[in-house]
Amino acid sequence: MTKSLDQLRRDAKTLRKAHQSNDVQALQRLKSHAPRTDTAALKHADYLHVIAREAGFPSWPALKLAADLLGMDLATKRQRLKVALSAGHFSAVEQFLADTPDIADGDFGLCLGLYRKPDVLAALDKSPQLATDLIANQAPPLTVLARSKWVHHKPDLSEDMLEIARALHANGADLDQGVAFSADTEHTLSPLYFAIGHANNMTLGRWLLENGADPNDGESLYHSTELGHHDGLRMLLAHGADPKGTNALLRAMDFHDKEAIQLLLDHGARVDEFDAAPVGGEVPWVIPALHQAARRMVPADLITLLLDNGADPNRRFEGTTPYAYARVFGHTELADQLAARGADQTLSPVETALAGAAEGHSAEGRLDPEEIPDAYRNIIRMLTSCTAKLDHIKRLVALGVEHDRPDAEGLTPVQIAGWEGLPEVMDYLLSLKPDLAHINGYGGTLLSTVLHGSENCPGREDRDHIGCLRLALAHGVDLPRRALDHVASNEISEFLRDWASEHPDQVVENGVV
Repeated sequence: MTKSLDQLRRDAKTLRKAHQSNDVQALQRLKSHAPRTDTAALKHADYLHVIAREAGFPSWPALKLAADLLGMDLATKRQRLKVALSAGHFSAVEQFLADTPDIADGDFGLCLGLYRKPDVLAALDKSPQLATDLIANQAPPLTVLARSKWVHHKPDLSEDMLEIARALHANGADLDQGVAFSADTEHTLSPLYFAIGHANNMTLGRWLLENGADPNDGESLYHSTELGHHDGLRMLLAHGADPKGTNALLRAMDFHDKEAIQLLLDHGARVDEFDAAPVGGEVPWVIPALHQAARRMVPADLITLLLDNGADPNRRFEGTTPYAYARVFGHTELADQLAARGADQTLSPVETALAGAAEGHSAEGRLDPEEIPDAYRNIIRMLTSCTAKLDHIKRLVALGVEHDRPDAEGLTPVQIAGWEGLPEVMDYLLSLKPDLAHINGYGGTLLSTVLHGSENCPGREDRDHIGCLRLALAHGVDLPRRALDHVASNEISEFLRDWASEHPDQVVENGVV
C-alpha cells in the first residue's frame, strides 16, 4: 500500500530520531542517499530528501509535486515504472501496464520510454518545446528515450522508437546534450552513451551517429568494450571515435578481448596511454597496460601483442615495475616475457614476500600493512573477482594483508565477491568477520551490491548471485521490503520472497536497495 505524504513526513521524523540515536540502519540510509556534501547539521528537509530518494524520486520537492498533481499512488507507480524501463525489469513493466493501463497517459517521459509514438508525436505537435525541455528539470528527452531498454522486450517497436528520435531532433533536440552524472559534477552522460553503453541499443546508437552525434563523448567508446560483442565498438570507430584519452583498450583487457584491442590499435590507440584523470568524480577502474595485464591474468598472446605494440616493460605505476606486479599477482607468463625483454627484475623485501604468497609459499611471519606500497594495499580486493585466486587470497591473509580494506570507491573485497556472484570467495571473506554495515561510495550495502551485480556483472550468466544473497542474509543483513519488487530476475525475486516469508524478523520497511 502506497504511503501518503503525511506518512512519509512522519517517516522522516522517525529517521531523524533513529539517526540521532546512532541507529545502524539509519546511518546506512543516510550514507546511501546523502542529502548534502557539507558537514552542517542535518535538518528536517534533509531527512525528507532521504525518504524521497528511497521512494525513487530525485528530491522531496519532486515527490511532493508529483503527488500533488497525480496523487501519491499514481506518482509512485510512475516513478517505479521509469526505473524499471531503464533497468530492463520487463516483468515489472508489464505488471505496471496490466495493473494500471493508463499509467503513462499524459506523462511525456514515460511515453518516450515505452516508445508510444502516437502520444509523443501528438504532444510535440501541440507543444514543440517538449523536444528540448528537461524532463523533471534534469534529463533531455533524447536521454530518456536512449536510457530505456524496452527495445529488447519489444523489438517490433524499433521503428516507432526511431520515428520518435527523428521527431525530437526535428523539433530542436540536441543529439549531444547529456544529463548530469551527479548533482555535484559537471560531467554529463550523452544520449549516445545511454543508447550504446547503457541500453545496448545498437539501432538507436547507429541512428544517433548517422545523424551527427559526437562519438567522442568521453564515455561511449570505453563502455562499448563491455557489451560482449563488437557492434558498438565498430560503429563508433567507423564514425571517427578517437581512442586517445578513453582507456578503452585497457578496459577491453578486462575481458581478454583480443579482437577489441586490435580494433582499437588499428584506429590509433596506444598501449602505453593511460589517463588517470577522474571521470564524473570516479577514479579509473583501469591501470597502465602491463600492470593491468598482471592483475587481470591476460593470456600469453595478449601479452605479446601489448609488448609488440610498444608497451614499456619498465614503466612504473605507483612506484612498481610491471615485472614486480606480475610476480606479486602470480602471472608467471607475463613475468617471463618481461624478463626475456630485459625488464627490471628487482623486487623489494615486501614484494618478495607477496610474490611468495602468489607462488604458493606459506607465510613466514607477517607484513605490517602500513609498510605495503599503495599499489598492493588492495590486492585482495583486486583478486576477489576470480575464484581461482581463493587459495592465493588465503595466503595473503595469513601474511597480514588487509582483507576488509575499501578501495577508492569504498568497495570492500566481500562486496566485490558478492557483486561478482562468487559464493565460495564470499563465504571465505565472511568467515573473516568483515564490516557488514559498510556503505560503499555508491551508497550500496552488501545486499544491494549483490543485487546490482546480479543485473550488471558482465559474467552474471555463469555466476551464482542467489548463492551470494543466501550467504549475506544468513549472516543477518537486513532485507529491505522494497528489494522484493526491485529486481529484474524472477528467480531472485522469488528467492527473496521465500526468505522474507521464512525470516519475517529480518525484513525492514526501509533500507538500501
